[in-house]
Amino acid sequence: MRQIAVPGLESVRQRLGDGLFGLVAGPDGHATEQRIHHAPGPRWFGRDRPIRTVHADAAMFLGGLRALLLQSLHPLAMAAVAAHSGYRGDPWGRLQRTGAFIAVTTYGIDADALDAIARVKAVHERVRGTAPDGRPYQAGDPHLLEWVHVAEVDSFLRCHQRYGTHPLTAPERDDYVADMARIAIELGVPDPPRTEAALAERIAAYRPELRGTPEARSAARFMLMTPPLPLLARPPYAVLAAAAVASLPAWARWPLRLPYLPVTEATAVRLAGHGLMGGLRWVMSG
Repeated sequence: MRQIAVPGLESVRQRLGDGLFGLVAGPDGHATEQRIHHAPGPRWFGRDRPIRTVHADAAMFLGGLRALLLQSLHPLAMAAVAAHSGYRGDPWGRLQRTGAFIAVTTYGIDADALDAIARVKAVHERVRGTAPDGRPYQAGDPHLLEWVHVAEVDSFLRCHQRYGTHPLTAPERDDYVADMARIAIELGVPDPPRTEAALAERIAAYRPELRGTPEARSAARFMLMTPPLPLLARPPYAVLAAAAVASLPAWARWPLRLPYLPVTEATAVRLAGHGLMGGLRWVMSG
Protein backbone atom coordinates (compact mmCIF):
# COMPACT_ATOMS: atom_id res chain seq x y z
CA MET A 1 0.00 0.00 0.00
CA ARG A 2 1.34 3.45 -0.93
CA GLN A 3 2.10 5.59 2.13
CA ILE A 4 0.41 8.97 2.28
CA ALA A 5 2.66 11.82 3.32
CA VAL A 6 1.20 14.10 5.95
CA PRO A 7 2.44 17.68 5.55
CA GLY A 8 4.41 18.80 8.60
CA LEU A 9 4.29 15.42 10.32
CA GLU A 10 8.00 14.75 9.92
CA SER A 11 8.89 18.16 11.34
CA VAL A 12 6.64 17.46 14.34
CA ARG A 13 8.34 14.12 14.86
CA GLN A 14 11.75 15.78 14.57
CA ARG A 15 10.91 18.46 17.14
CA LEU A 16 9.52 15.91 19.57
CA GLY A 17 12.49 13.62 19.02
CA ASP A 18 15.00 16.41 19.61
CA GLY A 19 13.19 17.46 22.77
CA LEU A 20 13.09 13.93 24.15
CA PHE A 21 16.71 13.26 23.24
CA GLY A 22 17.82 16.49 24.90
CA LEU A 23 15.90 15.59 28.05
CA VAL A 24 17.44 12.13 28.44
CA ALA A 25 20.90 12.78 26.94
CA GLY A 26 21.65 16.38 27.86
CA PRO A 27 23.16 19.21 25.80
CA ASP A 28 26.19 17.14 24.74
CA GLY A 29 24.10 14.09 23.91
CA HIS A 30 24.81 13.98 20.18
CA ALA A 31 28.58 14.17 20.64
CA THR A 32 28.44 11.50 23.33
CA GLU A 33 26.28 9.29 21.12
CA GLN A 34 28.72 9.60 18.24
CA ARG A 35 31.66 8.54 20.39
CA ILE A 36 29.81 5.66 22.05
CA HIS A 37 28.61 4.10 18.83
CA HIS A 38 31.34 5.01 16.35
CA ALA A 39 34.67 5.13 18.22
CA PRO A 40 36.90 2.28 17.00
CA GLY A 41 37.91 -0.41 19.45
CA PRO A 42 36.78 -3.59 21.21
CA ARG A 43 33.53 -3.62 23.15
CA TRP A 44 32.20 -5.72 26.01
CA PHE A 45 29.13 -6.92 24.13
CA GLY A 46 28.79 -8.00 20.51
CA ARG A 47 25.97 -6.86 18.26
CA ASP A 48 24.09 -10.12 18.79
CA ARG A 49 23.97 -9.88 22.59
CA PRO A 50 20.55 -9.48 24.31
CA ILE A 51 21.75 -6.50 26.35
CA ARG A 52 21.89 -4.47 23.14
CA THR A 53 18.33 -5.46 22.22
CA VAL A 54 16.89 -4.59 25.61
CA HIS A 55 18.72 -1.31 26.12
CA ALA A 56 17.86 0.00 22.65
CA ASP A 57 14.09 -0.35 23.14
CA ALA A 58 11.70 2.37 24.30
CA ALA A 59 10.55 0.04 27.10
CA MET A 60 13.68 1.18 28.97
CA PHE A 61 11.76 4.33 29.92
CA LEU A 62 9.34 2.12 31.84
CA GLY A 63 12.07 -0.10 33.19
CA GLY A 64 14.02 2.83 34.54
CA LEU A 65 11.09 4.24 36.47
CA ARG A 66 10.16 0.79 37.80
CA ALA A 67 13.75 0.23 38.91
CA LEU A 68 13.81 3.47 40.91
CA LEU A 69 10.57 2.55 42.68
CA LEU A 70 11.80 -0.94 43.49
CA GLN A 71 15.23 0.23 44.64
CA SER A 72 13.65 2.72 47.04
CA LEU A 73 12.31 -0.15 49.14
CA HIS A 74 15.72 -0.81 50.66
CA PRO A 75 16.02 1.70 53.53
CA LEU A 76 19.80 2.10 53.26
CA ALA A 77 19.75 2.52 49.48
CA MET A 78 16.93 5.05 49.82
CA ALA A 79 18.80 6.95 52.53
CA ALA A 80 21.81 7.28 50.22
CA VAL A 81 19.63 8.50 47.35
CA ALA A 82 17.73 10.99 49.52
CA ALA A 83 20.90 12.49 50.99
CA HIS A 84 23.27 12.47 48.03
CA SER A 85 21.61 12.06 44.62
CA GLY A 86 19.89 15.44 44.25
CA TYR A 87 17.00 13.74 42.48
CA ARG A 88 14.52 16.47 43.48
CA GLY A 89 16.66 19.43 42.51
CA ASP A 90 18.06 17.93 39.32
CA PRO A 91 16.05 14.85 38.29
CA TRP A 92 16.86 15.19 34.59
CA GLY A 93 20.57 15.54 35.31
CA ARG A 94 20.44 12.29 37.23
CA LEU A 95 18.53 10.67 34.36
CA GLN A 96 21.13 11.90 31.86
CA ARG A 97 24.03 10.54 33.91
CA THR A 98 22.33 7.19 34.35
CA GLY A 99 21.45 6.97 30.67
CA ALA A 100 25.02 7.83 29.65
CA PHE A 101 26.39 5.13 31.96
CA ILE A 102 24.04 2.48 30.56
CA ALA A 103 24.85 3.50 27.00
CA VAL A 104 28.62 3.53 27.34
CA THR A 105 28.80 0.22 29.20
CA THR A 106 26.42 -1.42 26.73
CA TYR A 107 27.71 -0.03 23.43
CA GLY A 108 30.95 1.84 24.11
CA ILE A 109 34.55 0.76 23.67
CA ASP A 110 36.28 -1.03 26.54
CA ALA A 111 38.32 1.98 27.62
CA ASP A 112 35.29 4.28 27.84
CA ALA A 113 33.26 1.66 29.71
CA LEU A 114 36.06 1.24 32.27
CA ASP A 115 36.35 5.02 32.65
CA ALA A 116 32.61 5.22 33.36
CA ILE A 117 32.90 2.43 35.93
CA ALA A 118 35.81 4.22 37.63
CA ARG A 119 33.84 7.47 37.87
CA VAL A 120 30.84 5.74 39.43
CA LYS A 121 33.04 3.91 41.93
CA ALA A 122 34.73 7.19 42.89
CA VAL A 123 31.29 8.71 43.58
CA HIS A 124 30.30 5.66 45.61
CA GLU A 125 33.36 6.09 47.80
CA ARG A 126 32.13 9.54 48.83
CA VAL A 127 28.52 8.55 49.45
CA ARG A 128 28.20 7.46 53.05
CA GLY A 129 26.19 8.50 56.07
CA THR A 130 23.60 7.40 58.60
CA ALA A 131 20.06 6.37 57.70
CA PRO A 132 17.07 7.73 59.67
CA ASP A 133 16.91 4.40 61.54
CA GLY A 134 20.47 4.94 62.83
CA ARG A 135 22.25 2.42 60.61
CA PRO A 136 25.34 3.54 58.70
CA TYR A 137 25.40 3.14 54.93
CA GLN A 138 28.00 3.35 52.19
CA ALA A 139 27.10 3.33 48.51
CA GLY A 140 30.07 1.10 47.73
CA ASP A 141 28.82 -1.64 50.06
CA PRO A 142 28.65 -4.75 47.81
CA HIS A 143 25.36 -5.80 49.42
CA LEU A 144 23.68 -2.48 48.55
CA LEU A 145 25.28 -2.45 45.11
CA GLU A 146 23.80 -5.86 44.44
CA TRP A 147 20.32 -4.74 45.45
CA VAL A 148 20.49 -1.78 43.08
CA HIS A 149 21.77 -4.12 40.37
CA VAL A 150 19.14 -6.85 40.71
CA ALA A 151 16.32 -4.29 40.90
CA GLU A 152 17.54 -2.76 37.64
CA VAL A 153 17.99 -6.06 35.83
CA ASP A 154 14.59 -7.33 36.92
CA SER A 155 12.92 -4.06 35.92
CA PHE A 156 14.59 -3.70 32.53
CA LEU A 157 13.89 -7.34 31.68
CA ARG A 158 10.26 -7.45 32.84
CA CYS A 159 9.33 -4.21 31.10
CA HIS A 160 11.01 -5.37 27.91
CA GLN A 161 9.11 -8.65 28.01
CA ARG A 162 5.82 -6.82 28.45
CA TYR A 163 6.32 -3.82 26.16
CA GLY A 164 9.44 -4.43 24.06
CA THR A 165 9.32 -4.84 20.30
CA HIS A 166 11.15 -8.17 20.41
CA PRO A 167 10.62 -10.03 23.71
CA LEU A 168 13.46 -12.39 24.56
CA THR A 169 13.30 -16.17 24.57
CA ALA A 170 14.13 -18.02 27.80
CA PRO A 171 17.79 -18.63 26.81
CA GLU A 172 18.10 -14.98 25.74
CA ARG A 173 16.74 -13.85 29.10
CA ASP A 174 19.44 -15.85 30.85
CA ASP A 175 22.00 -14.31 28.51
CA TYR A 176 20.72 -10.82 29.34
CA VAL A 177 21.13 -11.44 33.07
CA ALA A 178 24.65 -12.76 32.38
CA ASP A 179 25.48 -9.68 30.27
CA MET A 180 24.41 -7.39 33.08
CA ALA A 181 26.46 -9.44 35.54
CA ARG A 182 29.60 -8.36 33.66
CA ILE A 183 28.86 -4.71 34.48
CA ALA A 184 27.93 -5.51 38.09
CA ILE A 185 31.23 -7.31 38.70
CA GLU A 186 33.16 -4.29 37.43
CA LEU A 187 31.18 -2.07 39.83
CA GLY A 188 32.03 -4.26 42.81
CA VAL A 189 29.26 -6.87 43.08
CA PRO A 190 31.19 -10.09 43.81
CA ASP A 191 28.68 -12.72 42.66
CA PRO A 192 25.74 -11.26 40.72
CA PRO A 193 23.07 -13.64 39.38
CA ARG A 194 23.68 -14.95 35.89
CA THR A 195 20.34 -16.57 35.04
CA GLU A 196 16.72 -15.47 35.25
CA ALA A 197 16.01 -18.06 37.96
CA ALA A 198 19.00 -16.91 40.03
CA LEU A 199 17.82 -13.31 39.65
CA ALA A 200 14.40 -14.19 41.09
CA GLU A 201 16.02 -16.06 43.98
CA ARG A 202 18.31 -13.13 44.78
CA ILE A 203 15.42 -10.64 44.85
CA ALA A 204 13.46 -12.97 47.12
CA ALA A 205 16.45 -13.12 49.48
CA TYR A 206 16.38 -9.33 49.85
CA ARG A 207 12.68 -9.11 50.66
CA PRO A 208 13.06 -9.35 54.47
CA GLU A 209 15.21 -6.19 54.32
CA LEU A 210 12.72 -4.15 52.30
CA ARG A 211 10.13 -1.74 53.60
CA GLY A 212 8.41 1.47 52.70
CA THR A 213 10.05 4.30 54.62
CA PRO A 214 8.66 7.84 54.62
CA GLU A 215 11.58 8.79 52.36
CA ALA A 216 10.69 6.03 49.89
CA ARG A 217 7.02 7.01 49.78
CA SER A 218 7.93 10.66 49.32
CA ALA A 219 10.27 9.76 46.46
CA ALA A 220 7.56 7.63 44.84
CA ARG A 221 5.06 10.51 45.00
CA PHE A 222 7.61 12.84 43.45
CA MET A 223 8.54 10.45 40.64
CA LEU A 224 4.98 9.44 39.82
CA MET A 225 2.93 12.55 40.46
CA THR A 226 5.00 15.74 40.59
CA PRO A 227 8.08 15.51 38.34
CA PRO A 228 9.07 18.85 36.78
CA LEU A 229 7.46 18.49 33.35
CA PRO A 230 5.81 20.88 30.92
CA LEU A 231 2.04 20.73 30.79
CA LEU A 232 1.85 18.88 27.45
CA ALA A 233 4.18 16.14 28.70
CA ARG A 234 2.12 15.29 31.76
CA PRO A 235 -0.58 13.09 30.13
CA PRO A 236 1.93 10.73 28.44
CA TYR A 237 4.01 10.69 31.61
CA ALA A 238 0.91 9.68 33.58
CA VAL A 239 0.58 6.67 31.25
CA LEU A 240 4.27 5.89 31.75
CA ALA A 241 3.85 6.06 35.52
CA ALA A 242 0.75 3.88 35.52
CA ALA A 243 2.43 1.24 33.35
CA ALA A 244 5.55 1.25 35.53
CA VAL A 245 3.49 0.77 38.69
CA ALA A 246 1.43 -1.98 37.03
CA SER A 247 4.64 -3.87 36.25
CA LEU A 248 5.63 -4.02 39.93
CA PRO A 249 4.81 -7.13 41.95
CA ALA A 250 1.99 -6.74 44.46
CA TRP A 251 4.38 -7.13 47.41
CA ALA A 252 6.31 -4.02 46.30
CA ARG A 253 3.28 -1.75 46.08
CA TRP A 254 1.74 -1.65 49.53
CA PRO A 255 4.94 -0.39 51.24
CA LEU A 256 4.94 2.54 48.80
CA ARG A 257 1.14 2.99 49.06
CA LEU A 258 0.69 2.29 45.37
CA PRO A 259 -2.60 0.90 44.04
CA TYR A 260 -3.19 -2.65 42.86
CA LEU A 261 -5.96 -2.84 40.24
CA PRO A 262 -5.39 -6.11 38.35
CA VAL A 263 -8.34 -5.86 35.94
CA THR A 264 -7.66 -2.26 34.96
CA GLU A 265 -3.93 -2.93 34.70
CA ALA A 266 -4.43 -5.95 32.45
CA THR A 267 -6.67 -4.01 30.07
CA ALA A 268 -6.64 -0.22 29.99
CA VAL A 269 -3.17 0.35 31.46
CA ARG A 270 -1.49 -2.27 29.28
CA LEU A 271 -3.22 -0.97 26.14
CA ALA A 272 -2.24 2.61 26.96
CA GLY A 273 1.30 1.49 27.73
CA HIS A 274 1.65 -0.18 24.34
CA GLY A 275 0.26 2.94 22.69
CA LEU A 276 2.77 5.13 24.50
CA MET A 277 5.67 2.84 23.58
CA GLY A 278 4.59 2.95 19.93
CA GLY A 279 4.51 6.73 20.08
CA LEU A 280 7.96 6.90 21.66
CA ARG A 281 9.39 4.58 19.01
CA TRP A 282 7.95 6.79 16.29
CA VAL A 283 9.42 9.92 17.91
CA MET A 284 12.83 8.22 18.28
CA SER A 285 12.86 6.75 14.76
CA GLY A 286 14.63 9.62 13.06
